[in-house]
Amino acid sequence: MSYSIGFIGGGNMAGAIVKGLVGGNIYSENEIIVSVLRSESLERIKTELGVDATLVNSEVAEKSKIVILAVKPHFIVKVLEEISPVLTEDHLVISIAAGITLDQMKSYTGKAKLFRAMPNTPAAVNAAMTSICSDLPQNDPVAKIVYDIFSAIGRVEFITEAQIHAAIAVHGSSPAYAFMMMEAMGDAGVLLGLPRDQAYRMAAQSLYGAALMMLESGKHPGALKDQVTSPGGTTIVAVASLEEQGFRNAVIDSMRKCADKSKEMSS
Repeated sequence: MSYSIGFIGGGNMAGAIVKGLVGGNIYSENEIIVSVLRSESLERIKTELGVDATLVNSEVAEKSKIVILAVKPHFIVKVLEEISPVLTEDHLVISIAAGITLDQMKSYTGKAKLFRAMPNTPAAVNAAMTSICSDLPQNDPVAKIVYDIFSAIGRVEFITEAQIHAAIAVHGSSPAYAFMMMEAMGDAGVLLGLPRDQAYRMAAQSLYGAALMMLESGKHPGALKDQVTSPGGTTIVAVASLEEQGFRNAVIDSMRKCADKSKEMSS
């Protein structure tokens, strides 16, 4: 039996992408196969995702022309060694592992078409931000296939591979920054007298709404901030306090260090 798309790795991200593809009618369950590391994961994949599963990575590459490498970075070379004998120029190989470059993959994949994709964890709720890059141009029909795959779980942006470290800092790791901010906002709400669960809901909805407002309006974030900050009001006092404590510099510096770590992993 052959499949339209195969996943090597059956973790949370692979599961989110599969659900997005099936839910978006991009592929049906019987067009997808997933390989897993342990036999106990076979039934979980079949039950939770409704797709075929195998313990043999090379089977995924043999039976699927689109292969998504959804394993941890330290497993990627082993996986490439396993599947390289069956890869052809007709294959499309997409890696979502950080730290492995297109050039590094080429030595294993031959003439297969290669892409790197960097989705983030909101893929679990179809709200991912994914950056994709390749040596192929954006107008190549294969790039459209990759774009459609990741559009099933959220928004997609094309970048160059040189920009991948910046993308990891801006959206790959940033859900953690947002969760930290929500946690701090919740603590502040409790300090000020709100029940914790209510404070968390308020914080989460406010960040969600602010993000949606910016995306849909297309306005500069500074302009949207100015809409909230009335002269002599409560918001400008809070903004001034954040500035006094180096809020923006802390965000910029942490993201620069995140990008530096990504570069270190690639080398």
